Amino acid sequence: MEQKAAAYARADLEDPEDQEDGAEVAPVVLVPPAVEHAEAMAGVLADPALYAFTGGSPPDVAALRARYARQAAGSPDPSVTWVNLLIVAEEGEFAGYVQATVTEAGRRAELAWVVGTAWQGRGLARRAVGALAHRLALGGVRELVAHVHPRHLASRSVARAAGLTPTLLMVDGEQRWEGRVAP
Repeated sequence: MEQKAAAYARADLEDPEDQEDGAEVAPVVLVPPAVEHAEAMAGVLADPALYAFTGGSPPDVAALRARYARQAAGSPDPSVTWVNLLIVAEEGEFAGYVQATVTEAGRRAELAWVVGTAWQGRGLARRAVGALAHRLALGGVRELVAHVHPRHLASRSVARAAGLTPTLLMVDGEQRWEGRVAP
């Protein structure tokens, strides 16, 4: 599974269909998180407004260091692959993250994403999720799932752009979205 995670986590992922209104859009750069990224990411994730729909509070540097160390070690369950990638904005600074938990012998991935407040509205989440979904499909994933709060319009838009559609299933106040992907 570790090789699989490395294949999914290649830096410089881009969506080959990445165009907005006919204009060229810069490819999104995604890099695996490392403990040394914790300080910068703590700033990206510091706005309490980011947690309005999901609950919780901003992580501090120590919590992010511990999280990134756990993520680098990989899932303790050999049937599960974690794919965690930081989004790098056009200016070269971190802007958020995308992640996938790959299960069912690599055929299904549950997606999640967060973009820091200062970087929202630029299409970064859409491009990052699209690039990750594309890379997952190339690795054999065929089903994508995400859970999105029904009032979180931006995340609903990201899910829709990734080819997901809402279901009637609600889990912990979030609506399940599903979609199929092909390489």
